Amino acid sequence: MIMSLTVGFAAMIVCLFVQGILLYVATRYYIGHLGWIKTSSRAMALVLIAQVMLMLVLGNLCQGGIWALLFMFLGEFQDFQTAYYHSLVNFSTLGYGDIVMSERWRILGPIQAINGVLMIGVSTASITSVVQDTFERSRLLQGPKPGADT
Repeated sequence: MIMSLTVGFAAMIVCLFVQGILLYVATRYYIGHLGWIKTSSRAMALVLIAQVMLMLVLGNLCQGGIWALLFMFLGEFQDFQTAYYHSLVNFSTLGYGDIVMSERWRILGPIQAINGVLMIGVSTASITSVVQDTFERSRLLQGPKPGADT
């Protein structure tokens, strides 16, 4: 059990670094494209939000791939497709249970679920922050509404 926990925590640390890097990249991208919010087209602001969302979702899918590779390395799965499916079911906390790992490594499922909840939560918080910032900036750029108290 100690070995399983150690392996699981190591995988979580790798995922934490991946999430941190992608969060940094997505934030820098957003900051670098703030001019899109200043355009008269709201569509460009929505495109920017969508691009940040896509980066963070791809990051979560990448983390599922890291766990899938770990499962294959441990001999739990012979093909990547099955390992990746099982990994994403765990990472998203969907938990179908149609594929079960061996008794030796099955504790990795709940560990990965904890990792997924945290990483998806960080992605959600980041996206929420981007949406709020975008709306605030676009509202400030529009100026006060006619008849509104300033």
